[in-house]
Amino acid sequence: MGEEENNNSTSKNSRGCDDDVMVESPAPAKENGRAADPRLQGISDAIRVVPHFPKPGIMFNDITALLLRPAVFKDAVDMFVERYRGMGIAAVAGIEARGFIFGPAIALAIGAKFIPLRKPKKLPGEVISETYVLEYGTDCLEMHVGATEPGERVVVVDDLVATGGTLSAAIKLLERAGADVVECACLIGLPKYKNFYKLNGIPVYILVESRK
Repeated sequence: MGEEENNNSTSKNSRGCDDDVMVESPAPAKENGRAADPRLQGISDAIRVVPHFPKPGIMFNDITALLLRPAVFKDAVDMFVERYRGMGIAAVAGIEARGFIFGPAIALAIGAKFIPLRKPKKLPGEVISETYVLEYGTDCLEMHVGATEPGERVVVVDDLVATGGTLSAAIKLLERAGADVVECACLIGLPKYKNFYKLNGIPVYILVESRK
């Protein structure tokens, strides 16, 4: 998501979502149901925090810095692949837009299909929609009808989770189509998301967490 946040107050993030809590320099997750992996420090170090972007007081988490380091980018993808390979995952659903960066790579590696969850009027053909509340209004995710079959095991992927509003909408959208949402996977999350914090009853798995 590339979430941005004011250090002292809430604000909308760079994607206009309702993930509106403070984000500071990311740190390796120490828990989250597994022993700390040595790759986590490199992933954390590669995520750049840009102060005062796109406006004063905003701290922007820039994952594009990580994408410029192929070995670290591969480590991040590999850690998700290692987690989900062998779990019978039929589909990886990526949230627009940064979920499109990690999702397809994970899907290909585990032999699953990729489902794009997009903003309104971006997908041709018949879609189903899920509207959710933002700090200053509403937003919507859409998915093609027939993208997932009833009972298919699905993982939802995005780059960052804060309040979880966008992920919750994605879960609802997929479950309305009959999918079995196994987990949400994000590169960065607040400390509360370690140890399998749940959204709508679905576990959230993160690689690195933001520092307080």
